[in-house]
Amino acid sequence: MNASLVLRQSAVSMMLFVVSLFLTLTAHAQQAPGDGIVGIWEADDGSVKLDMYKAGAAFEARLLYGNQVVESDNVTFKLDTRNPDPAQRSRSLKNIVFLTGLRWDDGEWTGGSLYDGSSGRTYTCKATIKDGKMYLRGYLGISALGQTRVFHRVNA
Repeated sequence: MNASLVLRQSAVSMMLFVVSLFLTLTAHAQQAPGDGIVGIWEADDGSVKLDMYKAGAAFEARLLYGNQVVESDNVTFKLDTRNPDPAQRSRSLKNIVFLTGLRWDDGEWTGGSLYDGSSGRTYTCKATIKDGKMYLRGYLGISALGQTRVFHRVNA
């Protein structure tokens, strides 16, 4: 009986070792902190929905919905008529890549460009995530002269 007890204890110890090894490997395989911005996000007021994704070393966003860029039927996307590039004015604003160049740096994403299809302007932008919310700030010149939109993650 003593030998069977030792075998059971050895088996339990081995199982605990394998489980802890698995958990350690899983923890290391998780996304890097900068990848936490990847996913579908919707503005808290429901006016904008975007898809953030990684593009090389930077992050970009594709516009999935925006109440300022859809026709009165709330379904059909407007054309990019205010784009400073005349060659782009006939394209639809649906799924355009409107945010480019965000880079993870010391706890926030910075250095991005944000294209506003409703005005045709391009702003500098940065983003942070706090308490599960993404705070996306667009500005001209200095950050103090900008506007922040708050987004929540949407399960796709």
